[in-house]
Amino acid sequence: MAEKRPGANAVIFILVTVLLDTIGFGIIIPVMPDLIMSLTGKDLGAAAPMNGLLMALYALTQFVCAPIFGNLSDRYGRRPVLLLSLLAFSLDYLMMGLAPTFAWLFVGRALAGVFGATFGPANAYIADISPPEKRAANFGLIGAAWGVGFMLGPAFGGLLGEIGPRVPFFAAAAIALINVIYGYFVLPESLAMEKRRPFKLSRANPLGALIQIKQYPVVFGLFGVVLLYQIAHDVNPTVWTFFVKERFDWRSYEIGLSLTFVGVMSIIVQAGLIRAVIPRIGEAATAYVGLILFAIGFLGIAFVTEGWMVYVCIVPFSLGGLAMPAIRGIMSNRIPDNAQGELQAALTCLMSLTAIGTPIAMPGLFAFYTGDSAPIYFPGAPFLVAAILIAISILLFAAVHGPAVVESE
Repeated sequence: MAEKRPGANAVIFILVTVLLDTIGFGIIIPVMPDLIMSLTGKDLGAAAPMNGLLMALYALTQFVCAPIFGNLSDRYGRRPVLLLSLLAFSLDYLMMGLAPTFAWLFVGRALAGVFGATFGPANAYIADISPPEKRAANFGLIGAAWGVGFMLGPAFGGLLGEIGPRVPFFAAAAIALINVIYGYFVLPESLAMEKRRPFKLSRANPLGALIQIKQYPVVFGLFGVVLLYQIAHDVNPTVWTFFVKERFDWRSYEIGLSLTFVGVMSIIVQAGLIRAVIPRIGEAATAYVGLILFAIGFLGIAFVTEGWMVYVCIVPFSLGGLAMPAIRGIMSNRIPDNAQGELQAALTCLMSLTAIGTPIAMPGLFAFYTGDSAPIYFPGAPFLVAAILIAISILLFAAVHGPAVVESE
């Protein structure tokens, strides 16, 4: 029987998969504090580091296993790896929803990290079916689909969380399972048999790509900027829910609304502003503007005194998203065509490393400055540290790259 090949609607299929999977991920965020507190009997301050450990475990297992599954997709195709990933996430959410103890949450997060998220196979699928001149635009569509999913997921999670802290997990499990069924029947394989390569465990090395980038000094220096940026960026998903509950006593639906606003702003930046700003002022100037706005956003969040101020601070925080695409562009232009994949692998490894450490360190900082032994009560401490890290990254960017020259049309 002839192999079914991707048709004109293949991009739509993969975008719907990313959209639904992101909704499934975001739907559980607003209720994690309540679930952890109910399972452990701890207060909010003590629950934050526990949530950080769960996030770090996920990042660690993904750091180790993502290169393995990436190579498996090169050997056996994108479709089976993508469907296996979705099925694992369905089981993960179901396990967490049924968890009788906190240890079950650890098992669930480890399972999810081993199989990784769907974005790697999704990007590979898009690369397979897109001509070179359309790949960047189609990758942008994946970013937009993520933004829409992150906008809708926390909103749904906040509403379902009013019923009970476990309800969003069951909803997420159902969404992921529906995705598996959907993909099984409508998503054809994108990687032709003649383009597949043998699986070699020696190629699945998460640190190998980082080492290779040393031969490009400017790019290697910019890795320091990316490292500081990503540590600061990871503060938000790590402590946001705990911060707003502690500072303003927000309920799950209020947390969901705030994250929905972050998603809306992300769509505006990723799908619109990036395409308009970079051609007008150039990559370096865009990077400076984005980093400065990112620092302002973090600084504002650290010192907010009223709930409505959070939404004001989300605006410059989200506009900080201009920086990373510009920095990626600068790095990509200094790497030869035959090393572009290696660069992206190195960046993925770097971001996984920050996702291991930040969820441990920042919730601990939050717990300390909201505890009885703190010299001052300052729940915004992690966001102040993030602002300082971004300020350092601006200085490092200037040292490595130099001043920006506006490249107006």
